[in-house]
Amino acid sequence: MSFAYTDGPSVLRDASFTVPAGTCVGIVGRTGSGKSTLTNLLVRLIDPTAGTIRLDGRDVRDYRLCDLRRQFAIMEQEPSLFSTTVAENIAYGRADATREEVEDAARRARAHDFIRELPDGYDSLVGERALTLSGGERQRICLARAFLKQAPILILDEPTSALDRDTESAITDAIEELMRGRTTFIIAHRLSTLRRADLILRVEDGQLQVERRGNLALALDMAKADQGAAASGGRVIDAAQWTQQHGKGGALRTSDTL
Repeated sequence: MSFAYTDGPSVLRDASFTVPAGTCVGIVGRTGSGKSTLTNLLVRLIDPTAGTIRLDGRDVRDYRLCDLRRQFAIMEQEPSLFSTTVAENIAYGRADATREEVEDAARRARAHDFIRELPDGYDSLVGERALTLSGGERQRICLARAFLKQAPILILDEPTSALDRDTESAITDAIEELMRGRTTFIIAHRLSTLRRADLILRVEDGQLQVERRGNLALALDMAKADQGAAASGGRVIDAAQWTQQHGKGGALRTSDTL
C-alpha cells in the first residue's frame, strides 16, 4: 500500500504488514513522518493511492463508511468534545445508549465521581471547547465514550501525554482495561508507551519498518521506569529519537528516562 498527497512526495511507499486480532501495535517516527497518515488511512479519512487495506480480509473501501468507522474508537492528545451535555458527549456514536449504559461507561473510565459533582451531573453543559473541564476530565469523558462504543479496534494518539502524573496514572489504568481483547494502534511519542506493544511500526522516509516485540523488549526492560529519574539527572527521550539512534537491537541506557 502506498500513499501520496496530490502533487506531493510519497508519504508511504509499498507498506505491507498484517495485524492479528487483539494485537497491540506501536507506531513510531519523527514528527511529520506519516504516523497519523497511517491511522487516517485505516478509518478512510484518506485512501491509498496504490494498494489496499483489508479488514477481516475485505477491502475497507467495500464497507459502508459508517459501518467501517463503527469498528474504531479513537482517543487523541486533545480530546474532542461538543458544546452539549456530558451524557450526550459520552453517547456520541451510540445515540441509542441508555442512561444506565452511559453511567456504567463513565464508571469504567473513572469519570462518574467528578461528573456527579457537576452542577447538573450528566446533564451539565460542557460549554464551548469544554473549557469548564480540566484536561483530565475531558479525557475521561472521551474514554467513557470509547467504553460505551465497544469498538473492536482502538487508535490511541498518546491521550495521556499532556496530563499530570497522578491523572495520567488513573487514566492509564482505565485505558489498559479498555485495551483488553481489542486490537490497538498506539501513536507513540514516548518509549514508555511501547511497553505493551506486540508489534512496532517505524515510519521513516516513506518506508515502513516492521519490528516484532522481541527487538525492543530487552532494551525496554533494561530501562528504569522510575518517574523521578529525570529530576535526578536522567535524560528524557522520545520513541522516535530512540529508534533513530539505536535501531532494532540497541540497548537503552538506564539514564534514558521512560
